[in-house]
Amino acid sequence: MNAVEKLQKEFQESAEKLQTIQKDYSKALADRQTLDSQLNENRQVKEELDRAPKDCKIYKLIGPALVTQDLTEAKANVEKRIDYISGELKRKDDYLKALDKKQNEASEKMVEVQQKLQKMRSA
Repeated sequence: MNAVEKLQKEFQESAEKLQTIQKDYSKALADRQTLDSQLNENRQVKEELDRAPKDCKIYKLIGPALVTQDLTEAKANVEKRIDYISGELKRKDDYLKALDKKQNEASEKMVEVQQKLQKMRSA
């Protein structure tokens, strides 16, 4: 295998790596959007619970049944969910940043290999 073939193979591998990273990025972005929707939904529930009078009945859907739940317990559960989802969002954002960095590195590698190929072909 000569130098040009090696560079072509390296370019192909870099392109495949970039595609894999882009797929991972798309999936992570979709996951992040889902988490963002869940966070907004839970914040709305928290607002509703904050406005509810202390003596109102709160119902929680468990399977096909509605079960009564204490207002303070419901607020605590929603607060825990908000904290958990916020943590997951931060983790997902960090992962997206890492993927973005990998994507840039893979693109730079492809450009570098492509330039080497062009120099070899023009020589």
